[in-house]
Amino acid sequence: MSKRFDGGVSTPSERFSVISDGLPSQLPDVDPSETAEWLDSLDAVVDRAGRGRARFLMLKLLERAREKQVGVPALRSTDYINTISPEREPWFPGDEHVERRIRAYVRWNAAMLVSRANRPEIGVGGHIATYASAASLYEVGFNHFFQGRDGGNDQVYFQGHASPGIYARAFLEGRLTQEQLDGFRQESLPASLPSYPHPRLMPDFWEFPTVSMGLGPLAAIYQARFNRYLLHRGIKDTSSSHVWCFLGDGEMDEPESLGAIGVAAREELDNLTFVVNCNLQRLDGPVRGNGKIMQELEAAFRGQGWNVIKVVWGREWDELLARDVDGVLVNAMNTTPDGQFQTYSVEDGAYTREKFFGTDPRLRKMVEHLTDDQIRRGLPRGGHDYRKVYAAFKHAAEHVGQPTVILAHTVKGWTLGKDFEGRNATHQMKKLTKDELKELRDRLHIDISDKALDSGLPPYFHPGPHSAEIEYMKERRAALGGSIPKRTVVAAGLTLPATEVYDELKRGSGRQAVATTMAFVRLLKDLMKDKEIGARFVPIVPDEARTFGIDAMFPTAKIYSPAGQRYEAVDRALLLSYKESVTGQILHEGITEAGSMASAIAAGSSYATHGEPMIPVYIFYSMFGFQRTGDQMWAMADQLARGFLLGATAGRTTLNGEGLQHQDGHSMLLASTNPAVVAYDPAYSYEISFIVEDGLRRMYGETPEDIFYYLTVYNEPFPQPAMPDLPQLREGVLRGMYRLQVADGDGPRAQLLSSGITVPHALDAAALLRDDWGVAADVWSVTSWNELRRDALACDSHALLHPEEPPRTPYVTQALMDSTGPVVAVSDWMRAVPDQISRWVPGTWACLGTDGFGRSDTRAALRRHFHIDAESIVTAVLAELARRGDVPADLPAKAIERYALLSERVDPAKDNEAGSSEVSG
Repeated sequence: MSKRFDGGVSTPSERFSVISDGLPSQLPDVDPSETAEWLDSLDAVVDRAGRGRARFLMLKLLERAREKQVGVPALRSTDYINTISPEREPWFPGDEHVERRIRAYVRWNAAMLVSRANRPEIGVGGHIATYASAASLYEVGFNHFFQGRDGGNDQVYFQGHASPGIYARAFLEGRLTQEQLDGFRQESLPASLPSYPHPRLMPDFWEFPTVSMGLGPLAAIYQARFNRYLLHRGIKDTSSSHVWCFLGDGEMDEPESLGAIGVAAREELDNLTFVVNCNLQRLDGPVRGNGKIMQELEAAFRGQGWNVIKVVWGREWDELLARDVDGVLVNAMNTTPDGQFQTYSVEDGAYTREKFFGTDPRLRKMVEHLTDDQIRRGLPRGGHDYRKVYAAFKHAAEHVGQPTVILAHTVKGWTLGKDFEGRNATHQMKKLTKDELKELRDRLHIDISDKALDSGLPPYFHPGPHSAEIEYMKERRAALGGSIPKRTVVAAGLTLPATEVYDELKRGSGRQAVATTMAFVRLLKDLMKDKEIGARFVPIVPDEARTFGIDAMFPTAKIYSPAGQRYEAVDRALLLSYKESVTGQILHEGITEAGSMASAIAAGSSYATHGEPMIPVYIFYSMFGFQRTGDQMWAMADQLARGFLLGATAGRTTLNGEGLQHQDGHSMLLASTNPAVVAYDPAYSYEISFIVEDGLRRMYGETPEDIFYYLTVYNEPFPQPAMPDLPQLREGVLRGMYRLQVADGDGPRAQLLSSGITVPHALDAAALLRDDWGVAADVWSVTSWNELRRDALACDSHALLHPEEPPRTPYVTQALMDSTGPVVAVSDWMRAVPDQISRWVPGTWACLGTDGFGRSDTRAALRRHFHIDAESIVTAVLAELARRGDVPADLPAKAIERYALLSERVDPAKDNEAGSSEVSG
């Protein structure tokens, strides 16, 4: 009998299924008698064998329910023991002795690489302890799972701090020399190695940059997803490709590490495995000293729908757990905080016997047959047991329908000796003393004499190219498809579209008002129709397709979804209905710029990871590009990815209704800091056509360059002019500036340099100068302040290193050499953007820009506020002419009064568009 919710007593037939908050479920009970039998059975177990036995049975039932795919909710977390029980472990197919020796050699050489690099005369840093804790994890992968390019073509994201171990293994394989190892972190040497996985610095070795913590897991998720995208679109068969991502438990605190795990579960990316090295330590101390990071991560991943495998204890614990009939050992494991487990790893066996096993007589009896040294060394963590790790990896590789995370319990600095293992300062320790070297040598059984350790630098160890260990390593890698990591570029240049595809933009829009955003999207649609490369474009948008006009592609290109479209769209009757498809071309990422950038990186590096060049075109609010995801843009540069980034709604005054946070006046400056970025701020559609055509040539032509393009486009519509007939127009657009309009007249002269949306205002200013003040002003369209500066810096560098040669003249200097009058620059960016070129401009320089915070108002009011409107430009020109004595000194004051510049309110009719800033034109 049980108590009813109204206070009475219910009969079995009245019982409801009850959920955790004590409320009855709405599910009807179709067989109350059977339900009563199950409940009575549970009651009987509790009464007869206790709650522990009942708990065990319930867990077994849940486990079987998952095996039978019964849709019951998963547990948030499980006991602090191995997920895979000993009886379920697969047979280990490797040679245990040989693999143990290989691990020892790699461990030794990894430690020597860092220790030798930190001798007093060099001292370049490095990390020893991370790889020491993860060696078994990596070696099981190298010997049994990681498929090379000639196998399944896996992608492996190595933990950045573990790079010494990866180098050490490559040295044993004969892929790296001792000279290269000794060049670790000394890249000015002829033979050297970068500190971390840097593809740009080591383009034949590393594939993925991962040391910027949190970006590795984010990138791995979208790489696995992009692999499926390539498969579903029929571009490449990636069905056997697996993505492995190695992480640290401290790294999981980064929001990027966990921020996209729901994507992987939602899209059922069973081609993805995270391996989290849970050594319980961050850089300064414990990850969760008062908690349990493995349990926390298990709950997070399980809650998002991942398959979770915990590798907590080595095989030596199996016998103890088998005798834990009262559950006292499991209870101690469950309740011991991580900080205490860290302490157990550094204390002797007597301490652990007393503090851990001594808390209960039944626990103490379990280990009475073990010596203190056996407790200290003979009960290792599961992440150091290659059999346990192999079982986890095999289960992950074969699991279907979910991504898998392996949480492996390890000790930071494992095998490095008592001064390293588990110490809070381990991450910062770079060298081993002679005594520590001897202790490590003895523990690893390395055949190196005391004399070799006492004299000079500690030596590397290599058993010889024909030793059993080296031959085993090479045989295993050959069987798995070749060396890893290894970056191979096999893709040739693409056949690019004929120039006719760009003609429409060059013709202009006539009387129709068209924003440059829409002009670009129109060009993209035409490019996607190209028979040669159209299918290789990957439009990427973070839930702003309608803002940017990409919704026009929904019915034709469709939105990629591995599930297709299982519903009837609410707007299905409309011309631009939302359309999802398994073969969709558009990556519609939702509200995640970070995820969108990860997709851009995966697509932009596909030419190397898969031998299939793809062309990402990622369009976003410009403010949320370099400012929000700048770290990923550096990763994109490091990974040598290619493609187009579109900063839409660019400028501080064009997105006029969004206020301070959305109005971008500095992305061009941020873009200038990235050497791989080719950044343009075009004003007109014909400029865009030249830039895109040349970008495709440079990135995907016969001799591809490892760069990517950043174009700003605006949401302010105006009639797009036809391409003018000007000398060297194409060269000027691509190199950064050209003279758009030459002024007539013999009066005082000036040069107006403008970019993007301010070019029409510069033209208006030139007309006012002519009509109101008798000043002749030439107008220049500056398509790239950044490229002008890059060219000038290259000229300066050449002059510094080649003083015997005539100096090279920067393009900006050449262009303005024969012009007269002061130069006044104006843009919708802060002044530091145009000021980049000021030192190479002949004559007087003045600059107008949008320094300060954004605000909401009409565009005309905003431009008056920042003084970049036509009237402000006129006044700035008159001020510069007055300083030179070319016009009367009182003209600037007269202009201020005439144009009412001291008032920020202007006629709203001056706005081309006073409505919603969300409209892209």
